[in-house]
Amino acid sequence: MLNKVLVVEDEQLLAQNLQDYLQAQGLEVRVAHNGAEGIGEAEKFDPNVMVFDYRLPDIEGFEVLDAVRQNRKCHFVLITGHPTAEVCERARQMGVSHILFKPFPLAELARAVCDLLGVEREPKAGVSSSEGFVERRQSRTESFPLQLYDGSWVLADRRRNSASMAPDDEQLLTGE
Repeated sequence: MLNKVLVVEDEQLLAQNLQDYLQAQGLEVRVAHNGAEGIGEAEKFDPNVMVFDYRLPDIEGFEVLDAVRQNRKCHFVLITGHPTAEVCERARQMGVSHILFKPFPLAELARAVCDLLGVEREPKAGVSSSEGFVERRQSRTESFPLQLYDGSWVLADRRRNSASMAPDDEQLLTGE
């Protein structure tokens, strides 16, 4: 398969959400939770795109990029919560195709990855373009579930606090 994506992200919940969302786009996705694991997974999996975090628990994300780039030809997408000019300039120098600053919409990541792969995004589970927004809001059945840190799930295109939701919105979230 030519649509293989490796996500190297130490925040387990974020990594799982990224994996689920990209898989909903029809991509084959694997996850590594630290730099060493990312390098090893890249050797086995041979990704076409690697999405990596700048700060990992064991090594810097750019070290992962260097190690992977020596043996593999793939595109790189940097995700970071540290949007400094130094990080952006270094990413540019190292050939990173896209930089996304946390928090970012999942659709932006999918758009970047699919553009790099040259594939169309699959309109699954409410992850289609904004043109379908009104239709999704009316049907209320097609939404992408996003897991929150407390273990609950929300619909990715409807993230609001429950105090501002209409009763039928609460029903969707609780499944009652």
